Amino acid sequence: MVVGPIRLGLSQETVYNAKPGKYAVETISYDWHDKVRDRDVPVKLYFPKTGAGPFPVIIFSHGLGGSRDGYEYLGRHWASHGYVSVHLQHKGSDAAVWKGQARPVEALRKSLLDLRNSVNRPLDVRYAIDQMESMNRDETPLRGRLDLTHVGMAGHSFGALTTLAVIGEVFIGPGGLEMRLADPRVKAAVAMSAPVVGDKKKLDQAFGKIQIPCMHMTGTLDDSPVGETKAKQRRLPFDHIHKADQYLIIFTGGDHMIFSGRGRLLGGGKDAVFQDLIRPATTAFWDAYLKDAKPAKVFLTEGGLPKLLGKEGTFEKKLKAP
Repeated sequence: MVVGPIRLGLSQETVYNAKPGKYAVETISYDWHDKVRDRDVPVKLYFPKTGAGPFPVIIFSHGLGGSRDGYEYLGRHWASHGYVSVHLQHKGSDAAVWKGQARPVEALRKSLLDLRNSVNRPLDVRYAIDQMESMNRDETPLRGRLDLTHVGMAGHSFGALTTLAVIGEVFIGPGGLEMRLADPRVKAAVAMSAPVVGDKKKLDQAFGKIQIPCMHMTGTLDDSPVGETKAKQRRLPFDHIHKADQYLIIFTGGDHMIFSGRGRLLGGGKDAVFQDLIRPATTAFWDAYLKDAKPAKVFLTEGGLPKLLGKEGTFEKKLKAP
């Protein structure tokens, strides 16, 4: 199913739907190595094949047990609309954790509880942005084509937790000790099925310092298959961030994996419907906050997005006072 275009009657017609943009998409994979941490960081890049740019950059973080090859439907769509989508693979919480294991779910839980993974993931993001800065300077296919003053961050599940960490979530340890892993180069974020960790009585402390626009996405059936976060808790980051524009989409009947790009025969056949909404909704958000496109902001704030969602989801917004 391809959702029909939403037209807002603007002087310059604005259309947001699931169709690809004007750019042909090229991909390239690298096996980067962070010498400082002695850590491999595999990555797959989706980018416009032609066009001088410069193009804003989106860093994408996969969920627990994923890889750089996942979420292709997002990487290709964003790149076709003039973005460079950088899909990381996080060692220690990637597909290697569960593949070939007699008890894969237990292996995933063990990975989730290893605090080193929660720290290394945001550091992978920081390293990836450093690498993109180098690619923009050096003799690479993307030399001079990157707009690194407009960097976005997105992720699903564990990747959404990574995303929130990168934009400023505070993690509160024993004795009230605070840890932050924020990267100020990130200017906007999309968090899909974000886990809510830590003391639920300290959510204002955890999220109160975030000053980055964010689109939160979840579903009414979005219970965690491995962790403890329930569907109704997924909205809590949206509820407790107050210093920047925030958007929340809740897909009706959507479970935890609708964002993953799993096969069309799984998920009761509804994943394609949801993905045809996720593509344009996120693209409009990126256009508004990474390209400063006023029609995109109008689409988000003046009724275009809920019209696009129709009966498939609900939409809420909180806009920072001017």
